[in-house]
Amino acid sequence: MKSEQIKQVTEKATEQLVAALQQGHSEALTAYLKAIGRFHRYSLHNVLLIAMQNPNASYVTGFRTWNQLGRFVKKGEKGIMILAPIVRRRPENTEETDEESSHAITGFRASYVFDVSQTDGQELPKIGSVHGDPQHYTERLRSFAETRGIVVEYSGEIAPARGVSGGGKVTLLPGQSPAEEFSTLAHEIAHELLHRGDRRENTTKRVRETEAEATAFVVCNAVGLETGSAASDYIQLWKGDAQLLVQSLGYVRDAASMMLTAVAGG
Repeated sequence: MKSEQIKQVTEKATEQLVAALQQGHSEALTAYLKAIGRFHRYSLHNVLLIAMQNPNASYVTGFRTWNQLGRFVKKGEKGIMILAPIVRRRPENTEETDEESSHAITGFRASYVFDVSQTDGQELPKIGSVHGDPQHYTERLRSFAETRGIVVEYSGEIAPARGVSGGGKVTLLPGQSPAEEFSTLAHEIAHELLHRGDRRENTTKRVRETEAEATAFVVCNAVGLETGSAASDYIQLWKGDAQLLVQSLGYVRDAASMMLTAVAGG
């Protein structure tokens, strides 16, 4: 696929989301937030591409990887296009010495993945999921906060707020259900990751709250918790500005990806 075609496809993915929101279809954004949770290791553009081409996709990988897992792509199935980086080795006369920095991304190419629903074969190992009970994920999320220098404590004095954050500290209201505590912790950690330093001065309270709630929605949904429509107010963030919407979603994706990588154990 030529670079111009790739550009057209990626722009179409964003345009479709913006068009849906302009028509008041907030469920479209909810679907994208769920996709971010399912594919948090992918870039935002690739999440948008996957969700646009196959809204129900749950687990995607390439043709060869499916074969290695003992599964095979069904005949006639159409691949889901994503962008894969083109990596080339730097000239040997550069000062970079480690393996990662000795290579440079020089562009992107079209690559194709397939959802598990498009394959047949051996059963995949079951990934543990939770329904209303975060189990060990809460402790892992607390540990993640500590590695980021964020202290987590409890105090009834913050009522009626369920959680507050600031200055590298998150305070939670005691007595919440396990699911509520996990969601609140994810929300407040999102504030610590996204809204400290210069960015806090450049955002409104409404933007900060909806980004934190959207991040918590992504994380909770990804670990199997039942969630409400946390994205219901998110449409107000961008006010018709597609660039602002995509930028904001990028921040949400980055914060959710860090948390989900931690709670998944790698």
